[in-house]
Amino acid sequence: MGKSYLDAKGRIFNIQRYSIHDGPGIRTIVFLKGCSLRCRWCCNPESQNIESQEMTDVDGRLTVVGQEISVREVMREVEKDRSYYYRSGGGLTLSGGEALMQPEFAPYLLQASREAGINTAIETTGFASFDIIKRYLPHTDYVLMDIKHMNDMKHKQFTSQSNRLIIENARKIAEWGANLTIRVPVIPTFNDTEAEISAIAQFAASLPNVTRLHLLPYHRLGEGKYERLGRNYTLSGIEPMSKEKEQTLLQAAEKSGLFCQLGG
Repeated sequence: MGKSYLDAKGRIFNIQRYSIHDGPGIRTIVFLKGCSLRCRWCCNPESQNIESQEMTDVDGRLTVVGQEISVREVMREVEKDRSYYYRSGGGLTLSGGEALMQPEFAPYLLQASREAGINTAIETTGFASFDIIKRYLPHTDYVLMDIKHMNDMKHKQFTSQSNRLIIENARKIAEWGANLTIRVPVIPTFNDTEAEISAIAQFAASLPNVTRLHLLPYHRLGEGKYERLGRNYTLSGIEPMSKEKEQTLLQAAEKSGLFCQLGG
């Protein structure tokens, strides 16, 4: 009957092909439902609830966000672009939401991809027990992990959760030997000062084997989704940073000695 883990099921809300973000090369991004954080700027608010939910689409019709799907079914989509992965060094990336919220499903996606000869990556907040994270790491080529703020109080104010577990896990993942890139969503009123970005960059530079840091400038592309979910967008009125401000923060991060870039 083949490999039984291919029949494991989880809940996703999108599969995006031909992406050039969230890992090297051309990638297929699988967006999983569920996240423990409630970041005020989240551009995928439909991902936060692990259950399927109704959302008004752009035409005003109700649509269901979230579908049950097996590893086998996801891999059929992922394998369609194998030739692009081969030529570009791309592969599969798990995003969300938070892939760590589905440990009975997501690691099997990574395993199936690896066994098919396809490169793997996860985009993660790192907010889970390290015992759960260890299920993912043996099947993951790249870990893209957010560090949003070094100040615990401010982190909790803007994301609903403490940063202590996240910082602890960043160190453990780096010590485990993962190919780890630290990413920083740069959000006006939250962490857009040189001092705040420098603190994150210095922490990232202290992690063993970490050489790369990506600054992800704030955008408002997900704002309309909140209204369609019947929710309030609490950063309404906050404008994206100027190009000059982005460059200033990039230069502050570069003082850490890491390779730094805008976007990821």
